[in-house]
Amino acid sequence: MNPRQEDSALGLNRLEGHLLWAAEVEEARRQADRFAGELPWLTTAQREEVERVYRADRIAASRAMLVRICDRAAELRTEYEARYRRLRARCVALSVVAVALASGVGTAIAAILVRE
Repeated sequence: MNPRQEDSALGLNRLEGHLLWAAEVEEARRQADRFAGELPWLTTAQREEVERVYRADRIAASRAMLVRICDRAAELRTEYEARYRRLRARCVALSVVAVALASGVGTAIAAILVRE
């Protein structure tokens, strides 16, 4: 990928993240409104405060969940990169051994044919 494509991909990822987070905040607002609607005896000020606290709690919980997911994704990436490096090293080693064996077999066959 060239630098322009990488910049475009990064920009799209950021835009997607922003849109997803905006949707999460909007969902928190809707749920706070729905929750406060179940408490009809609240005054307007109390309702606004309940909505604010509910929304803040929901957003904090969402943020904590995202942090846990990001941390786990980083752990998995590190783990899979290490596994990939080991697998690649094994494949290279097996390829070298296969070439060496083929070369040895070829040399042995050539030596046998030359003697005859």
